[in-house]
Amino acid sequence: MKKSAMNLDHKLIRISLTMLAAFLGGLLFSFLHTPIPWLLGPMAAVLMGARFGKIAFYWPVWIRDTGLIIVGYSIGLSFTQEALLQIIAKLPSMLLMTTLLVFFCAGIAWIVSKLTGVDYPTVLTGSIPGGLSQMIIFAEEMKGIDITTVTFLQVARLMMIIFVVPFLILGPLFNHSSSGTGADMVDQAGQLSGPVFPNLVLLAIICVVCAFLARKFKFPTPNLLGPILGTAIAGIAGLHGPVLPSSVLDISQFMIGSYIGLLLKPEKLEHKAKVISLAFLSGLLMIAGSVGLGLLLIYFYHITPSTSLLSLAPGGMDQMALLAHEVHADLSMVTGFQLFRLFFIYFVVPPMLRLFFKVGSRKIKRTA
Repeated sequence: MKKSAMNLDHKLIRISLTMLAAFLGGLLFSFLHTPIPWLLGPMAAVLMGARFGKIAFYWPVWIRDTGLIIVGYSIGLSFTQEALLQIIAKLPSMLLMTTLLVFFCAGIAWIVSKLTGVDYPTVLTGSIPGGLSQMIIFAEEMKGIDITTVTFLQVARLMMIIFVVPFLILGPLFNHSSSGTGADMVDQAGQLSGPVFPNLVLLAIICVVCAFLARKFKFPTPNLLGPILGTAIAGIAGLHGPVLPSSVLDISQFMIGSYIGLLLKPEKLEHKAKVISLAFLSGLLMIAGSVGLGLLLIYFYHITPSTSLLSLAPGGMDQMALLAHEVHADLSMVTGFQLFRLFFIYFVVPPMLRLFFKVGSRKIKRTA
């Protein structure tokens, strides 16, 4: 009895130290005005504390899962009827552009794999332009994939997009005039606030139930995808929940970033300088590929360059929407394309990767 109590006390101390380090990291990154400070700050602080601290850090999985459910609810709220109509109207071009972008990223991953000597499945998972948390958790679920390398590749891609895309969009090379439709979508999203009770309570129950069902049916990253689907379906059906304040989203990023920080093990990253430099180079190439595909989109729909780039940029949907609002781009189109890519990567890419990795491992076993 005493031994179990001591173990519990020790675990609480480890959680408290991890939480303190993550909180200080979030504060520091917020003070420095870095992008997504409450995701990257706790990630960096926990990484440093776990590596150099005398007490082993600990972060329960259920805390990360809670953060994923909150993020899933927030993303699901963005799936409005207007975004759905945009997806239906432009479904062929969305499918074409998203497929081309994924294949382009797969090609970049092959080049990076050859140059670094890192196995292709790991580099491919790190190069897929999905959500940072989603692809890292997918890598954790798959055997034989180096989570540390995947995390570095995904973080490098995200940082490049966060810094480079605003510079391109706000620079003189892009036309900032509105394309004429959907310019007020963010404002409408901000006003989409149902009554806090009972809508929020009901949607919270829906999110938890959908996360449970997604786990039962073995969906990829079920604690994120389940709430996204549940909230989106409820919203289209007429059950609108309140938009979460930024502080709640910061807390959810804190929950996820602290867990990801423990997954990072730089000492296990081979050829550090080469991998990190090529990761940033691949991020630049992805942005260049997005610009090239954006030119095709301009040809098809006669939209502004800013709308086309933000529709195809392999970054976070929320950040692209904010940029679109800032430069008066077509928000409904940007959100529609970003949502389609999000769901395409959540639904189609993980099963394809699993199948690809299984076929590849069988071929290796046959030749061995």
